[in-house]
Amino acid sequence: MKWWAVLTALVLAGCAKYGDFQLPPAPGEAKNVRWRWDPLPEPVIPRGAPGQFDSVDALNPSIAKTAAGYVNYYSGWDGKVWRTGLATSPDGLTWHKKGAILQPGPVPWEGSYIAANGAVQGENYYYQAGTPPQIGLFTDSGKLPTPVLPVGPRGAWDERGVADPYIVSAAGKLYMYFLGQDRARRQRLGVAVSDDGKAWIKSLKNPILELGAAGAFDENGLGEPAVWPQFGKWWMLYTGRDKKEWRRTGLAVSSDGVIWKKVGEKALLDVGERWNSRVVCDPEVEPLPDGTVRVWFGGGNRPEPAENLQGQIGFGVLRPTIE
Repeated sequence: MKWWAVLTALVLAGCAKYGDFQLPPAPGEAKNVRWRWDPLPEPVIPRGAPGQFDSVDALNPSIAKTAAGYVNYYSGWDGKVWRTGLATSPDGLTWHKKGAILQPGPVPWEGSYIAANGAVQGENYYYQAGTPPQIGLFTDSGKLPTPVLPVGPRGAWDERGVADPYIVSAAGKLYMYFLGQDRARRQRLGVAVSDDGKAWIKSLKNPILELGAAGAFDENGLGEPAVWPQFGKWWMLYTGRDKKEWRRTGLAVSSDGVIWKKVGEKALLDVGERWNSRVVCDPEVEPLPDGTVRVWFGGGNRPEPAENLQGQIGFGVLRPTIE
């Protein structure tokens, strides 16, 4: 094979992981909506007792509804390792912890720090692991040996890490929203698409959401997207970090799931009670037929960049007003 043919093959192989796509139109008539946040005053999943896997932080709810109720694959930090735990509930409010179900290793790329911060989709669980962080897949057959969503190439917006997956199923395809970090340590959001949940194509338009302006609640980093269709639009809750490492949750809207616009300059889910007085993050959503959206979220009272937030999991409802 001649040199130019080899070069062409390499270029095409690289480009196969990137593409130009969009999500299908969201169902319903497009309407302008104003959302009101109505949270419960106390967490629905507290931190564990000393010695348990979630004794320091219980965060990152990832929830699926089943015939028997709800399952929650959430993240637990014991001061040394992030693990994924399982909790079940008949109604999404009263939870029963079942213990840790996933921890890092023995897959070599994962390291020993984290196997958590994931997203459940059917029988599959996508999770963050490794240094730099990448996205792995845990199925009923076990862990896949390599990441399904790796970091980007040298100089890319996600060169130094991909994390915080959130999966949306639409029109026979899966879409993964995720955090990407570049060499300047900027954390922004992107999207990828897959036919089978294993081979993913990242959008050429990534990053799809940028940092806020100086002084904004999201000036220092974006993460933990949660996306859903409603009222003829795609909506996204996302975590924003400011210079003090306080975290709040903002809202963005899109017509195609790729080009996003932030809604307002302030966070929609703000810090509030004693237990979440510095951190409101990690949203997970369940839109209901009546237009309301149930939201589970992580909260904490310590503004740390990664862990030791005294994190717990709360619950609230977004209530729409059609304008």
